[in-house]
Amino acid sequence: MSTTTTNSPGIGAYITRHMRDYGLLFALIAIMVFFQVVTDGTLLRPVNITNLFLQNSYIIIMALGMLLVIVSGHIDLSVGSVMGFIGALAAAMIVTWGMPVWITAVACIACGMAIGAAQGYFVAYWQIPSFIVTLAGMLIFRGMSLWLLAGQSVGPFPRHFQQISTGFIPDLFGLDRPNATALAAGIIAVMLILWLGLRARHRNARFGFDDEPMGLFLLRNAAVAAAILFVTWKLASFRGLPNVLISMVVLTVIYVFLTERTTLGRRIYAVGGNAKAAKLSGIRTERLTFLAFVNMGFLAALAGLVFAARLNTATPRAGFGVELDVIAAVFIGGASMAGGSGKVVGAVIGAFIMGVMNNGMSIIGIGIDYQQVIKGLVLLAAVFFDVYNKNKEA
Repeated sequence: MSTTTTNSPGIGAYITRHMRDYGLLFALIAIMVFFQVVTDGTLLRPVNITNLFLQNSYIIIMALGMLLVIVSGHIDLSVGSVMGFIGALAAAMIVTWGMPVWITAVACIACGMAIGAAQGYFVAYWQIPSFIVTLAGMLIFRGMSLWLLAGQSVGPFPRHFQQISTGFIPDLFGLDRPNATALAAGIIAVMLILWLGLRARHRNARFGFDDEPMGLFLLRNAAVAAAILFVTWKLASFRGLPNVLISMVVLTVIYVFLTERTTLGRRIYAVGGNAKAAKLSGIRTERLTFLAFVNMGFLAALAGLVFAARLNTATPRAGFGVELDVIAAVFIGGASMAGGSGKVVGAVIGAFIMGVMNNGMSIIGIGIDYQQVIKGLVLLAAVFFDVYNKNKEA
């Protein structure tokens, strides 16, 4: 008796079935190529690539938390205001009150988690819509930032606090340029991604799962490897790996593992897919919703520290409108408005799409008014694409 095996589908059919994932990657490549051409090569210069990571780090950090909130079927409109408030709190503690940086960092992270817990409590256990709770939070923490800073900017921060955002990993091999540590990190990342991809293919083949065609697998991994090596070479030829890039990579890996390899992650998706069914199956839906908001508060606080360190000052207007970029990044990255679907890597790519668009449009001199219009149209197109795919599958 022969064992039934699944043949890999053709490349075209596979891409069609996974258009959401591949379409996102193609969109990022197309946008980068477009701005590389219209900016006469400025976009991918070493200093600008470094600035892209520094300028968008806090968006990516908060997008990881926002993804879990949206996947669980909710929304958080307060993240920009919480980020600004945490930056103001850090400035007050370090600059005004003279407290040590490490105590300030711990207190700010704890404060962010407490804010997330308070909002999550009302959403999860009192069933108040998250839109209302976090809209109230947005107004409250905007006002508290103004009160804490007395309407003025407070700074500068000590040099070692600034290193959170603007510091770079020293070259462990003693070279200056190119930075050998950055090059080694790029090579190791490529080898690790390829090993994990081959391991996943082997596991899928063993269990008879439908898998990506080998030609497409090789092409995709070659493109990813080339992109990583290109970026690390550019970074190595400037100042090396930014501290904040390492933080983003570590957080991304942690959240990919959490969402794809743990029971907790699968349950969060189940809650967003059908909360009543999840509750009937024994999942404590209220606790998971509560934890999603606590996690969002933690990441918003971390982003607040990174943002304040990059600006080297805390301003009353810090964080205004940031929540829109974070939410847009998650939806552009393929998360569903109805909850229950979305990937960490998609949210990160969505954040990079927003970042590249902001950076590219600024370089070519497009005004902030037109930038807002264009970003709104891109968000609308992403949501339309999601709805279209769902209707097509139905």
